[in-house]
Amino acid sequence: MATEVEPEQNNTVRENKLLYPGMGLLFVAITCCFLIWGVAADLTTPMVAGFRRIFDMSTFQASLVQLAYYGAYFLLAIPASLINARFGYKAGLTVGLGLAALGSFAFYPASQIMTYGAFLAALFAIAAGCSILETSANPYVISLGPEETGTRRLNFAQAFNPVGTNLGVLLAAVFILPKLDAEVNASAMSAEQLRQVRADQLTAVMGPYIGLGVALVAILIIIAVVKEPEIREEFPDAGDTSSAGAVVGQLWRNRHYRYGVIAQFFNVAAQVCTWTYIIQYTQQAINGSLQLGGYLLQVSLLIFLVSRFIMTWVIGKVRATIVLLVLGALAVALCLFAMVSPNMAGVAAVVGLSFCLSLMFPTIYGVALKGLGPATKFGAAGLVMAIVGGAIMPLVQGRVLDSTSPAISFIVPAICYGVVTCYALFDLKAKRQPIGGHPAAAPAE
Repeated sequence: MATEVEPEQNNTVRENKLLYPGMGLLFVAITCCFLIWGVAADLTTPMVAGFRRIFDMSTFQASLVQLAYYGAYFLLAIPASLINARFGYKAGLTVGLGLAALGSFAFYPASQIMTYGAFLAALFAIAAGCSILETSANPYVISLGPEETGTRRLNFAQAFNPVGTNLGVLLAAVFILPKLDAEVNASAMSAEQLRQVRADQLTAVMGPYIGLGVALVAILIIIAVVKEPEIREEFPDAGDTSSAGAVVGQLWRNRHYRYGVIAQFFNVAAQVCTWTYIIQYTQQAINGSLQLGGYLLQVSLLIFLVSRFIMTWVIGKVRATIVLLVLGALAVALCLFAMVSPNMAGVAAVVGLSFCLSLMFPTIYGVALKGLGPATKFGAAGLVMAIVGGAIMPLVQGRVLDSTSPAISFIVPAICYGVVTCYALFDLKAKRQPIGGHPAAAPAE
């Protein structure tokens, strides 16, 4: 009997481990990927206000920064899933890191060319790499240890993403925005003097991105040289069109997934709109500087980080979509208050939106993917594609802002938060029972 019990005990110990043996360094490197795409995304967010100042353009034109960045997420999600299917997650990670590093280093020639389009091309390359990273890293982290500890492993890695967003905004607030804050009287300068001022400003923009490129290359080297065997989960054959069609059909028939993609589109849109235009709102409401707006954005992201841990605890006690409903409704109310009260209280309301945002992305992601079975991997690509909401809706808000004011423009994120709230209501009406704080699986509908 002793010889029969012992293997079971060993299996239990093995299943409770966070990682398979020898996977520690690879896990650390992949966790750094979560941090680094957070840095990249929120180093980019203040660039809307920055490029508007440098190139003397409208807010709508400057918002093309977000179109270039989040549009790449939409375009590269499916190619990323195909890379993972054919070559494995490790290949997807190295391709993503290499492409993002290439885009970061492209900021140097862009600063010499001194055209807006050159910077947009560099940002697009960074975002394309980050899209491949995000599509690859989540399932790869789950694969680095026993299935029983997969959720804990992924939650730990994802916790470093808001750390990266805070670091990105801090870099922008310290190294970029202060150098763009000084008013430039173009009419009193010669063409050469104006060119030199803009060259200095673009050099300030370039520096942090070059540093980002160095960090990306360092992570790429670690992942490339680690000798652990590649882990590949089963995907439908990339060339099997009948299988691909069956997967698409399964995804389309599942209303929780279909509506989840829509909700994720508007959730990311609300997030990017909120963080992009907090600087302009601060300038209107309290006559704040670019630097002050950058610091308030930093405060917002710190609130987002702390709230993520708080909400992780809360949804262990309360069904996640109930909390999502409450936070979505609160976010709508805060937006409406900011619209009618462009003062210090309004600024506090806009900053407080980050508290509501913290729960939204992972909850929508989890609800949408439950019950998909073999279609989960390609379903994840669809949810990454939904990030394109962060490209489209800031353009809409930028147009509203140019036509009205920063305060009135917050009607756009109010509508976006309203859609997220409706998704929470939909899930609650479906009467899906919570399991471990998350909605349980439901059959395709």
